Amino acid sequence: MRKRLLAGLAVFLFMLAVVASVAALLLAGEPDGGAGGGALADRLVKLIPVLLIASGTACWVLVRIDALYIQAPLRMAEQLAATLPHTGLRVGRYEAPELEQLAQTANQLLAQREAEHDDVAERVRATQASLEEERSRLSALMADLSQSVVVCNLDGRVLLYNQRAKQELATGPNGEKTESLGLGRSIYGVFDRAVIGYAIARLQQARSEAGSGQARRVVGSTHFVTGTATGRLLRAHMSPVLGDPGRHPAECEALQMTGFVLVLDDVTTTNERHTRRDAVIQSLIEGCRGPLGSVRAAAEMVCDFPDMLSEQKDRFMRAIRDEATALSTQFEQAARAFSNDLRERWVLEEISGAEILLATAGGIQEERGGERPPLAVKTEHVEKGLWLRVDSFALLQALRYLALRLQDEYQIREVRLSLTRSGHLAQLDLSWPGTFMNNETAMSWLQDPMKVPGKAASLSVSDVIERCNGDIWFQRERVSHRAFFRSVLPMAVAPGNLPMPMIAATAGERPEFYDFDLFGWSASSHELDDRPLSELAYTVFDTETTGLHPSQGDEIIQIGATRIVNRRLLRYECFDQLVKPQVRLSPGSIEVHGLTRELLAGQPSIDAVLPRFHAFCADTVLVGHNAAFDMRFLQLQEKRTGVRFEQPVLDTLLLSSILHPNQATHQLEAIAERFGVPVLGRHTALGDAIVTAEIFLKMLPLLAEMGVKTLRQAREASQRSYQARIRY
Repeated sequence: MRKRLLAGLAVFLFMLAVVASVAALLLAGEPDGGAGGGALADRLVKLIPVLLIASGTACWVLVRIDALYIQAPLRMAEQLAATLPHTGLRVGRYEAPELEQLAQTANQLLAQREAEHDDVAERVRATQASLEEERSRLSALMADLSQSVVVCNLDGRVLLYNQRAKQELATGPNGEKTESLGLGRSIYGVFDRAVIGYAIARLQQARSEAGSGQARRVVGSTHFVTGTATGRLLRAHMSPVLGDPGRHPAECEALQMTGFVLVLDDVTTTNERHTRRDAVIQSLIEGCRGPLGSVRAAAEMVCDFPDMLSEQKDRFMRAIRDEATALSTQFEQAARAFSNDLRERWVLEEISGAEILLATAGGIQEERGGERPPLAVKTEHVEKGLWLRVDSFALLQALRYLALRLQDEYQIREVRLSLTRSGHLAQLDLSWPGTFMNNETAMSWLQDPMKVPGKAASLSVSDVIERCNGDIWFQRERVSHRAFFRSVLPMAVAPGNLPMPMIAATAGERPEFYDFDLFGWSASSHELDDRPLSELAYTVFDTETTGLHPSQGDEIIQIGATRIVNRRLLRYECFDQLVKPQVRLSPGSIEVHGLTRELLAGQPSIDAVLPRFHAFCADTVLVGHNAAFDMRFLQLQEKRTGVRFEQPVLDTLLLSSILHPNQATHQLEAIAERFGVPVLGRHTALGDAIVTAEIFLKMLPLLAEMGVKTLRQAREASQRSYQARIRY
């Protein structure tokens, strides 16, 4: 701007000098007297074209100076800024000889820098050869595993998963595809948060009880069984990932738990098969009881009537007794062989009884929080070394449900938990002072579905105890003036010194080609607007439409999207779906994207596609090129589909106008050319989304150099761009 002002001032002074010179010449050549007035006027008329030509020449010179020595250096600076982070790009040619020489020198420096970088890169490639070999081995191992493996940080963000996990956790029971699993996504979109939280608490409790030093470097694992939102039943083995984010593991006296590994077995089919088999066995048992009783009764009648002929009596009695014996033998064999399977439809775990009581006491107090006066929970008569074989999470939920209902409906201020041995079974009591409940009320509590805040529970307390192969009832003791719910549960053999599965933190074992860097940040620790751009997860998307006028009825016919997590483009995690429109396609749009009504026939409607796309975008920032256009189409579908896209949105068109304000165009192809991004699949939704994602990744370091480092700063800078005034 300063140079433009100086150039304008120079032109003004030049014109002033020309006018002054002409005026001086006219006045110098004018004779005295008034006779020369007409001649002076004639001279002025003749000089006007000269002045106009001089003015035009001066303006042309001013424009040329601005183009050659003001705009051209600014364009060169922007080209250099876009070229420096990449190889193979050069500064273009310039008309001004001085700038052309400067551009050639800059290109020589770029070539020299690339030669040095190539030398360093060659050394890096040699060093990475062993890492690539390890990567291939790990990839092959993960691909061949018959079990699903998912690694998460403590916030539940997915850092690693194998193909088996993708198939099991991203597919519903009827084979439909879901968008619930992906790098950077929350595992709580797949599993109940309470189940995972309970398992993590158990691991941390075990670690705290392990002491310090080397004992805390190696920690055992835990098991649980859970169902997914898609109706699958999984048995999970959870192990901790240990480390210190700020220090080398070898330097840490006590490592922290930074995440967890889930190894999953799908037992849905097995459970269904057991259920069908149980039904057959149950029908066999029920069917045998009647005939067996009749045969035995007949045998007894024969025995009770001694007047029957001896020969007939002996023959009849032998036949009846033989049949009864065969039926009895068959029944007893079936009952013994399948008695455990008949009851064990849910995979159970072996856990210390003391640990169950401790977790229950803590869960009751945590659930109540500050809503009402705290409910005191005491443990008494806890027999050491007593282990149970139960569904610990469901049992904890049942005991907590009963205790909190006692406080809510009978104002009980204290409950007590006890666990003792009763023969070959364990006896677990939840007791309280007073006898304020009758048997009918107690039975309804045990039979009614447990109501958990925010969920529609279908299990009752009796269902949970039956799942654990136990029994529960209500009982009063008038002498001690107390009442209790007593559960009788099967015991398990204490593990003693048996080796347990262990996982140790070892330096250098993490496969870096996965997203383990996410261990270092927490999705819930900061407000999204104040998070650095480099730490956010993004969904980069694009749409193809029937036309360019969303407010006039044009509709989306294709949605394509990919994801960026931890500054990496996840090309294999993509969304690509054609949509059948309700309106005709304009000929102009068909020429652009090539999608015809025949290609779109049989595709799902926007009502079915948008919920899936919304799930794909969960917990991310949306990124698009000219995103206002695409967002307008999505907003117009909110009322029809009930799907609202409330995520923050960034626009590469606006960001380009911030980074390169002196460029003539900010079209996608032009920006891609400036950054050296190859354009493939242009005017397909997924192809444009991938190009946009690569451009956005190259913009991030340039934005950071400008001081635009957080989402808030990027949005505020975008709003100041002149391009932000466009509306659709």
